[in-house]
Amino acid sequence: MQESEVVTRTGLVLLIDDDGNGEEERVDELADIKTRNFLSNLPSHPLYDPSSRHEYVKKYLMFLKIYYPEAVINQALQTGGGPNVSDAYTINGLPGPLYNYSAKDTFKLKVQAGKTYLLRLINAALNDELFFSIANHTLKVVETDAVYVKPFETNTILIAPGQTTNVLLKTKPNFPNATFFMTARPYVTGLGTFDNSTLAGILEYETTTLHSTLSMNKLPLHKPILPALNDTSFATKFASKLRSLNTPRFPANVPQKVDKRLFFTIGLGTNPCNHNHQTCQGPNNATMFAASINNVSFTMPNTALLQSHFFGQSNGVYSPDFPISPLIPFNYTGAQLNNTNVGNGTKLMVLPFNTSVELVLQDTSILGAESHPLHLHGFNFFVVGQGFGNFDKNKDPKKFNLIDPVERNTVGVPSGGWVAIRFLADNPGIWFMHCHLEIHTSWGLKMAWVVLDGKFPNQKLLPPPVDLPKC
Repeated sequence: MQESEVVTRTGLVLLIDDDGNGEEERVDELADIKTRNFLSNLPSHPLYDPSSRHEYVKKYLMFLKIYYPEAVINQALQTGGGPNVSDAYTINGLPGPLYNYSAKDTFKLKVQAGKTYLLRLINAALNDELFFSIANHTLKVVETDAVYVKPFETNTILIAPGQTTNVLLKTKPNFPNATFFMTARPYVTGLGTFDNSTLAGILEYETTTLHSTLSMNKLPLHKPILPALNDTSFATKFASKLRSLNTPRFPANVPQKVDKRLFFTIGLGTNPCNHNHQTCQGPNNATMFAASINNVSFTMPNTALLQSHFFGQSNGVYSPDFPISPLIPFNYTGAQLNNTNVGNGTKLMVLPFNTSVELVLQDTSILGAESHPLHLHGFNFFVVGQGFGNFDKNKDPKKFNLIDPVERNTVGVPSGGWVAIRFLADNPGIWFMHCHLEIHTSWGLKMAWVVLDGKFPNQKLLPPPVDLPKC
């Protein structure tokens, strides 16, 4: 199959096959699309501080992925159950020595003593947030999701699917007579099965002395201590350290006035199994897993949403009545409910151009509390607050950070908690928002925004190319 590249207005690079449908069949192809999207959004300018523009001698891209031998998402949708666990995690496609693979399947990062390196970490795994650490080394976080942050040092980072994190690695001043594991493993808050294995690469120091391969292999190999698989305390502390630079050159343009306040509940639920399912492997024999936002599990339309919107042909494709809050309030993080069924539909939220939005994303415990990395297309947003339990609209906004909140495009909603974001809807079109755990998106944890045109030509949606749509 011949492939060509199409670059969208948001920088997403799509691989389109020779039939022009752009639909990918395999999980590894989907991961590659994500990877190329991240690459297109990485900033090309130097580090924020002019005095440190030449602080690092080299930069490395490090893709954290997972390996599946089968079409795992399609398989899960067919059975109604959860996805199979992966066979391995990988760094740049290599699983490392902790799996039953050969030594050549290990990623080695070769460095020199007394130098600083920029590591661009990208989580392109489909269903796993990941802890990452390098033994006996400190990482200085300087950038997340292509936006600079106030630098801070940490032994471990947490990175969700769809997120990018740039760190500075300062090596030992002298050859350490040792090698060091770089390891990653999942941060898990859900109740389903997961791959609890550990990925490893090797940080190896170059030396000017004559060290044979044999002698290098005999050097001590140090291993980092990663947080526990369910260490929500670490996840919370790490997220709280992320702050925008908020300098004259890189200001934090947080919307101070809010035009529209929204409250979205997110989480898992169920749908009845239909007659096409020979087996039903959901929570019980009569249901299959589903997911929703404000109890609306998104149904993908047969006609492109953007096409329908641009030509004013939305009738029968989508309805512009996505709820601004749950229709029936409940104790979102309390005991599990007896009725776990979700509603289904293609509902969109309409925003006038330049609307300033405050959105609270509330996790629910309908089928168990779980962390959800939510990604918004078309915009960056500011993470102004987060907490555990149910969001209190009277107390919690008083603690919002409106000075230097981190600016992102993907944020983790805490397990059993909430996160508040603000953004300015100044990009006309239709924009997808979804959980970056791929199985949750496939189950319906997604929605879309309609941002209307503004008054001026540069505030209006551009027409499609003359040769599109094909049908």
